Amino acid sequence: MQSIPLIRRPDCWRGQFRAMASPCEVLMDVAEARRAREILQQIAEEALRIEHKFSRYRDDNIIYQINHAAGKPVSVDAETARLLDFADQLFCLSDGLFDITSGVLRRVWTFDGSDCLPDQTSVANLLAIIGWQKAHWQQGELTLPANMEIDLGGIGKEYAVDRCVQIARRLTDKSVLVNFGGDLAVTAPRDNDACWSVGRLITGREQAVALFELRRGAIATSGDAHRYILKNGVRYSHLLNPRTGWPIVDAPHTVSVAAATCVEAGMMSTLAMLQGADAREFLQAQKINFWLD
Repeated sequence: MQSIPLIRRPDCWRGQFRAMASPCEVLMDVAEARRAREILQQIAEEALRIEHKFSRYRDDNIIYQINHAAGKPVSVDAETARLLDFADQLFCLSDGLFDITSGVLRRVWTFDGSDCLPDQTSVANLLAIIGWQKAHWQQGELTLPANMEIDLGGIGKEYAVDRCVQIARRLTDKSVLVNFGGDLAVTAPRDNDACWSVGRLITGREQAVALFELRRGAIATSGDAHRYILKNGVRYSHLLNPRTGWPIVDAPHTVSVAAATCVEAGMMSTLAMLQGADAREFLQAQKINFWLD
């Protein structure tokens, strides 16, 4: 891959690239440009590796094999198995609302800020090929009924953040912040217990930016700041109910959660959004730090 530009800021090194349809930023509290460039390059390579391996848009990866198996079993490697186990766990914890087979709804829904809603029949026709409970997942082998698909986009970015944090920790004991589209984590506290300041887009009557001050751990955000449909004054979130094919009703605009890892934070923010109007009550019961708009 091409070398990624490295920028010297007053208090850190900064690198930016794109992966997983998101802007990716790496901030490094290291002194030497050589070390910063090494960290940045290895993080970018890992992010792109994960994107290539698990993207639903490619025809040369394990997701393509699974989605085009026509009802036949597919054996998967250990990394893919771990993600499928996690998706299965989220399916159970959400009472079926987090469903990696619901990505087929993108065929009729386009959350581009327009006022274009799909018709009821088009949505209903897809429900027959949605439902993780219809899949057979056991001991590293997945069998999907014909015409069904999986999409790991709902967990891939947070997983990539945590993987890249592990890489950075192997390369330096200094603080590194990995931020993939607003899902972020740090490797260690900064010198003199300084914090990283990171903006978060929030959506209410107007869009605004809130600042997080992060010293350790991770933060993940779920919401409709970028992906929504607005029709007759009603804002339709991109978070869809796999049982109905329509957006979750009365969900918050934005939920951010702090946790030890980005995967944990992302799990809680997503599960909260799926609760709709009960998101705040759900988060309060978890006894975790969260921000809800």
